[in-house]
Amino acid sequence: MLLSTRGLTKRFDGLLAVSDVDLDLTAGDVHALIGPNGAGKTTLVGMICGRIAPTAGSVTFDGRDITTLPAHKRIGLGMAYTFQITSVFAGLSVRENVALAARGQPVQGDQVDRAVCAALDKVGLSDRAQEVAGNLSYGHQRLLEIAMGLAQAPRLLILDEPTQGLSDGEIARFTALIEGLRGHTTVLLIEHNMRVVWEVADRVTVLNFGEVLAEGTPEDIHENRAVQAAYLGTG
Repeated sequence: MLLSTRGLTKRFDGLLAVSDVDLDLTAGDVHALIGPNGAGKTTLVGMICGRIAPTAGSVTFDGRDITTLPAHKRIGLGMAYTFQITSVFAGLSVRENVALAARGQPVQGDQVDRAVCAALDKVGLSDRAQEVAGNLSYGHQRLLEIAMGLAQAPRLLILDEPTQGLSDGEIARFTALIEGLRGHTTVLLIEHNMRVVWEVADRVTVLNFGEVLAEGTPEDIHENRAVQAAYLGTG
């Protein structure tokens, strides 16, 4: 397993946001995390990437306990996280945004240029490289943030609602992108678009009220009566 959590729990002033979550991410897999709004998905991911300190439990990355490791050091180990709310540098160009992300890795000169070009090409923004990021549509800013994650050459890429605001054509390109990463980069995907989940995920974990309701293949989850009743609305 590339990443595992055991008993991961978070309380906020008495509110139990995440409760006793065990999660295993197999290297090279695409693992989807789904559940109703308020289920604790973003809080869980925040603890995985080091932005939120857990109340209890542990996080292990490539056999190393990283429970107390700061977020920036987790990035150094090979984690990249795109936020649910876009966090691009609005005053910089598209290319400059991606270059900043690439420079966080041990690469130099023309290696940065190649990493930037490759990342922009994968998300379909090559022709917008010189545009000011703040002038992009919301959907294109989402794609830019994914490019910034890819430029870091992560071992684990965490995507929080990446298809929000994307057109059907952009969603199709995104699913193709994820398919291309499979086997090379581990992806943890928080996603409400169930068509995307069914198409790209190897495994799916369902959260409900901060707890794991179910875990399995997309087929397992699609047929799970508890999931249908709690989330899919078909029970």
